[in-house]
Amino acid sequence: MVRISRSNNISSANFEFLVAQAVKAPSGHNTQPWKFRQNESAVEIYPDFDRRLPVVDPDDRELFVSLGCATENLCLAAQTKGYKSAVSVGDKGVITVSLAEEAGVKPSPLFNQIDARQTNRSVYTGEEIALDSLKKLQSIRSEKGISVHYYARQTKQFNDIEQYVLQGNTRQMQKEAFKAELKSWMRFNKKHQDQTLDGLSYAVFGAPNVPRWMAEPIMLMAINAKTQNKVDREKIASASHLVLFTTRENSRREWVNLGRTLQRFLLTATELGIAHAYLNQPNEEAEIASEMTRTLGLDGEYPTILLRIGYGERQAYSKRRSVGDVIAAD
Repeated sequence: MVRISRSNNISSANFEFLVAQAVKAPSGHNTQPWKFRQNESAVEIYPDFDRRLPVVDPDDRELFVSLGCATENLCLAAQTKGYKSAVSVGDKGVITVSLAEEAGVKPSPLFNQIDARQTNRSVYTGEEIALDSLKKLQSIRSEKGISVHYYARQTKQFNDIEQYVLQGNTRQMQKEAFKAELKSWMRFNKKHQDQTLDGLSYAVFGAPNVPRWMAEPIMLMAINAKTQNKVDREKIASASHLVLFTTRENSRREWVNLGRTLQRFLLTATELGIAHAYLNQPNEEAEIASEMTRTLGLDGEYPTILLRIGYGERQAYSKRRSVGDVIAAD
């Protein structure tokens, strides 16, 4: 949970503004696993374990990465209100963001990218990312314990990672529980997505808005290893680079740190016109993750988030629940 000091007289309007920006962070299956509470001198963000993914994310690692992304958004939003922030993470994953109003605090240009950022699941153009843009991404500050590795297309490491993604697909699609969990978060048409304002909308996959009785069986037909591997081969081939984020201790504190680092990366990429999407399958399967770590020479690191990046046309945006829905009752 995130605590924000109210010693600077944070108003209800500012609190709601901070929450509204925080919840634009990404989350696995767009579960939005957070609850916010204003408590005297603090705003607390609680992991909403009712929205966890016990099959694909049994340790809640990706859940806490999402909270880290939300924390970074919150800090960027706080800057626009003149607050300097200091973040700490407790042993139980409690995140404390202390705010101090200071003269001279200026908004980061990344704040303007919060609304624009999106997970772009389309096939990219295949164009290589410009060297100056790549250097800007590589210069992003990483939080303690976090490493970021870049693998260019047509390198051996890129090809090795592709094979691990395909292995991950095959392994996961053999699990009925995995497929059931994925299905439970799919939203099959506009009416369905607007009812929940969460989950994996039909629109982000480029599917048409048709009656659910028609859309559901068609979309579910694609949940198999053969189809997923065919789709991912094409998408990986169209990427300029694969980017792997790792931790050293595989702890909640580092997962949050990774989320903050990741969000800076995603917002900077958005600013540069670079698209991104997730390929976390090999990270989510322990045996595959261990083998991939050895192959890439990353001993002592835990692969946690894998992205493909490149250039692509803007896609539909995932929905978000209202601020009122994510504020916890007193």
